[in-house]
Amino acid sequence: MAVEKGAHRRYGAAMASNAPQPAARTRKPDWIRVKAPTSHGVSETRRLMRDLNLHTVCEEAACPNIGECWTKKHATVMILGDTCTRACAFCNIKTGMPRAVDPLEPEHVARVASTMGLSHIVITSVDRDDLPDGGASQFVKVIEALRRDAPGTTIEILTPDFRNKPMAAVESIIAARPDVYNHNLETVPRLYPTIRPGARYYASLRLLESVKRMDPSIFTKSGIMLGLGEERMEVHQVMDDMRSADIDFLTMGQYLQPTPRHAKVIDFVTPDAFGAYAQIARAKGFLQVASSPLTRSSYHAGEDFEQMRAARAAQLAKNS
Repeated sequence: MAVEKGAHRRYGAAMASNAPQPAARTRKPDWIRVKAPTSHGVSETRRLMRDLNLHTVCEEAACPNIGECWTKKHATVMILGDTCTRACAFCNIKTGMPRAVDPLEPEHVARVASTMGLSHIVITSVDRDDLPDGGASQFVKVIEALRRDAPGTTIEILTPDFRNKPMAAVESIIAARPDVYNHNLETVPRLYPTIRPGARYYASLRLLESVKRMDPSIFTKSGIMLGLGEERMEVHQVMDDMRSADIDFLTMGQYLQPTPRHAKVIDFVTPDAFGAYAQIARAKGFLQVASSPLTRSSYHAGEDFEQMRAARAAQLAKNS
């Protein structure tokens, strides 16, 4: 069945019927613009990361929220180096042959959490297809170091798909019991060959499903980008697939083209459309939904985690 075109633009009550076609919009709309990161908090966070030889996805992926998050001393630490073995069409992280894994990295990440007094930390990584376990053992070591040196910090991990790696790699991370296990689907299945060619949609779904099956107490989380040419019904289907995998938390944000060589923005999705998607997602049963043009996987992650934990507690109380 054919899906109507330009669905995002008609999906909010305030959208004009004579809106221009997606291809005609080349400038960022007002709702997507942010201030440059110049605060003292930004300088402090950057200096701490450099002193400990750590990388952040905030910098490497050119996140638009870096100014706000770093001013508040929120940062997403990227382990396993700064070079990815894949070349996704949307991602600004450099690709190539990575360096050896830093054995001091887990202790340095724990020091960041302790020094910054973090109540919640997000740990992500580049893809390391060159490693036998895809880097899973380094995630485990980082979680163990955080539990030891920053016991009051809740831990959210955002992992690669560990495609073609032994299931034991994923099992070892689950056994380390992070509070939140995040893995992003990124886009709808139809766009995978061009946007995420090194990954497989259903392999990513199975990864998240296996986390929940092995340890139902771990919150699972996933996100997609909008504006890459997906259709409204395709987004709804991804939501249904996520709920079938018992994913707790859905994030949706606007894709922004980091450089001219990356995939082009097909459409700037309006805030009204993001709000409409959020309403549908909540109706489908997600514990937590974050949906706005500037939403990213780790944006407001600590606050969202507390809300999600409260939502689960309320749900369990109601069921009992």
